Amino acid sequence: MKTILCFGDSNTWGWVPTSPVGPGRYAKDERWTGVLRQQLGEGYDIVEEGLNGRTTVWDDPVEEIMSGKAYLTPCLTSHMPIDLVILMLGTNDLKQRFSVPASDIADAAGLLVRIIQKSEVGPDGGPPKVLLLAPPPLGKLTELEQMFAGGAEKSKLLGEQFQRVADLLGCSFFNTGEVIVSSDIDGVHLEADAHLKLGHRLAEIVREIFEGNS
Repeated sequence: MKTILCFGDSNTWGWVPTSPVGPGRYAKDERWTGVLRQQLGEGYDIVEEGLNGRTTVWDDPVEEIMSGKAYLTPCLTSHMPIDLVILMLGTNDLKQRFSVPASDIADAAGLLVRIIQKSEVGPDGGPPKVLLLAPPPLGKLTELEQMFAGGAEKSKLLGEQFQRVADLLGCSFFNTGEVIVSSDIDGVHLEADAHLKLGHRLAEIVREIFEGNS
């Protein structure tokens, strides 16, 4: 049995892009994590660890307990042994309150990758494999326009910046913007078809990783 930890934000949790007031959540099998589970079939245990508002490393002055770095090590230890960590964060780092460039967001994601790579929570006390995902660029911002002011342009740079970090750290990488887009309903979250496409594509990549081809 292969254990895959999916560590992310509201797009891993499954937020339905309708309104920032009161989240709706996609059904378990509609979320990309659920699609991934279905596509991989028996022999894989998918652990969902999505938190609405989660950042890479930043402490949120408005919403508390949002730093991915703060929770990552306890999370890894809780679910060990882990064969693969799929890491998709960075969207919330685009909020205007953090005022950080795309390169810093990517480097912050890289810090999380290094924490995983230095851990002993994988098979036989080694580290798990890591698949770093660059989130898709923001779509048309509506009610969230002020919160993400300036974020749309920065989001277009995340793919190349995350690729840089993945190459530096020697982990697997995929730019989700190659197959999905953020919804224009709110500009941030994924619609059901995007979850479906992402789950299918990640299943292919996961198989490649475990077959030693990625």
